[in-house]
Amino acid sequence: MRVGKSTFFEGWCIATLLVSSVALAGQRSSVPPAELVRRAMRNEISETAGSNQRFMFKDERKTAHLWQTKLLVETSEATAGMLIAQDGHSLTPQQMRAEDARLQNYIHNPEELKKKHKQEKEDNERTTRILKALPDAFLYEADGTQPGTADVGRPGDQLVRLNFRPNPDYEPPSRVEQVLTGMRGHLLIDSNAVRLAEIDGTLEKDVSFGWGILGHLDRGGRFVVRQADIDGHHWQLTRMELSFTGKMLFFKSLTIRSSDTFSDFHQVPRDLTFAQGVDLLKKEVAQMAPTSTRKPQEHDGPVAQRTSPRN
Repeated sequence: MRVGKSTFFEGWCIATLLVSSVALAGQRSSVPPAELVRRAMRNEISETAGSNQRFMFKDERKTAHLWQTKLLVETSEATAGMLIAQDGHSLTPQQMRAEDARLQNYIHNPEELKKKHKQEKEDNERTTRILKALPDAFLYEADGTQPGTADVGRPGDQLVRLNFRPNPDYEPPSRVEQVLTGMRGHLLIDSNAVRLAEIDGTLEKDVSFGWGILGHLDRGGRFVVRQADIDGHHWQLTRMELSFTGKMLFFKSLTIRSSDTFSDFHQVPRDLTFAQGVDLLKKEVAQMAPTSTRKPQEHDGPVAQRTSPRN
C-alpha cells in the first residue's frame, strides 16, 4: 500500500502494513501476534521506501454534503488529481476549465508544486511514524480467520484477525503517536502474502494532543482502512473511512467524516513528471464515456463530512 494516498488527521491517515515473507508464512502458526506485527511493520516500511511503482486510479469520495469522483496519478514530483464528476454528474465546461487552471498553476508555478510535494512527504513521514509505533503501542490477541476477497486481501487467502487494545506501558514520543493511546480495534492480515488487509480502530476515550493545548479527538471516533492485491503483484488501498469529532486550539470544532473508495488501478511510468501526469489524466478523461459515474448503492458505506482533497 502506498502511504501517500491516505490521510488520518486533517490530511493523513493510518495506513499500510506487512510485506510477504515465505519463511514467515510457513511459520505463522508459531509466531506470536505481536511479533508478526513487528516483522510486518519492518518489512512494510522497507518496501514503501524502496518502491518506485506508480499508478493511476479513481477515488470516489462521499461526505454529508459532497459526492465526487477524482482521477489521480502518482508522479515523480507529486500526485496529480483531476475532478471528473460531482454528485453523479459530469463536470460542466466551467468546472472543467477551473480544474485545468488549478493543475496548470502547479505546472507553471514551481514553488507551488514544491509545497505540494513537501506536504505529501510530511504526510508520508507521519504515516511511517505510526507504522513504527504499532508493534509497541498495542497489545495483540489472535481471534480466528476469515477468507480474503477482491477488495480485502486476496481471494482464496485466509485473513488472520488480530484484536488490539492500548498498551498501558507505551509512551508516545510525539503528538503524532498520541492518538494510539486511546484506540482499540482489529487487524486482518493475509496469511499467505503477509500483508494487511484491514485495520479498524475506534477511540475508546478522548485523546488530547499537546497535553490538551492544541486540542483533542472525541471518544467514539473511528477509522477503517482496507487494501487488496490488485493484480497479483501490487497491494493498494481500496477503502478508507474516517469519522472523528473534536476541537482544535480550545474552541475550533473539528469534524472529519468521509468515505473513499479507490478503484481502476493502472500502472504508469516511474519517471512520469507532474506535467506529463496531467496530460495523461486529460487523455484518460477524453476516452471515458460521457457517463463515467454511477448512482451510490446502499452497500457503498457511510456518507461523511470533510474538507475536499488537496490533489
